[in-house]
Amino acid sequence: MGAAPQINVKVFTFNPFRENTYLVWDEEGSCAIIDPGCYDEEECLRLRSYISSEGLVPKAIWLTHGHFDHIFGVADLAREFSIPVFMSSEDKPILERDWSFAKGVGLDAPDVSFGFSGLEDGQVLHLGDGPVSFKVIATPGHTQGGVCFYCEGCGLLFSGDTLFAGAIGRSDLFGGDYDKEIVAIMEKLMVLPGDVDVLPGHGPKTSIAAERTSNPFLQPFNEPWEFETD
Repeated sequence: MGAAPQINVKVFTFNPFRENTYLVWDEEGSCAIIDPGCYDEEECLRLRSYISSEGLVPKAIWLTHGHFDHIFGVADLAREFSIPVFMSSEDKPILERDWSFAKGVGLDAPDVSFGFSGLEDGQVLHLGDGPVSFKVIATPGHTQGGVCFYCEGCGLLFSGDTLFAGAIGRSDLFGGDYDKEIVAIMEKLMVLPGDVDVLPGHGPKTSIAAERTSNPFLQPFNEPWEFETD
């Protein structure tokens, strides 16, 4: 059995919603930028400076979904590095409404002029020419086109706003669907190995095992066994 592929992850917390933006790269420095939510020039400079200081080579931007707090930096970074953007086509209606969502909470509207390639459930994304790959897992519910990125060899899941430490993504916004979200989490995420690290779109990291046993929103995993006493 071969050794697990080596990857590195750096998390930045950006914008007033404290969104987690991730850089993930392999041994060659080939890098994906996941959900760049950098809002102002200072936040964008922090991200760019780290990329430069580590000698990383951005290859693509991967979006777990289209909400404004996850895409503030997409257009500028895509232009600067001449890299493609990947997002589910199901979230295009979200992009079209992001200006009003952002304005509604007192923030500047994001630049949504970027093009993107649509993601499909089961699609495989690569960081570069090396062995590191991530599987796209469609998890609609927080948004219609929400996805997670799973590296089986690395035991790592980028869960966006689908699954958090002790919580799940809200489903009461445009395009949300609670039933779809619960089904996706139960049937696609909770079946992953327990030692998979979960890196969510907000808040601290967790694990599949921790969420199976303690997430109050996933009651079927938390109900105690009932034993016959006679």
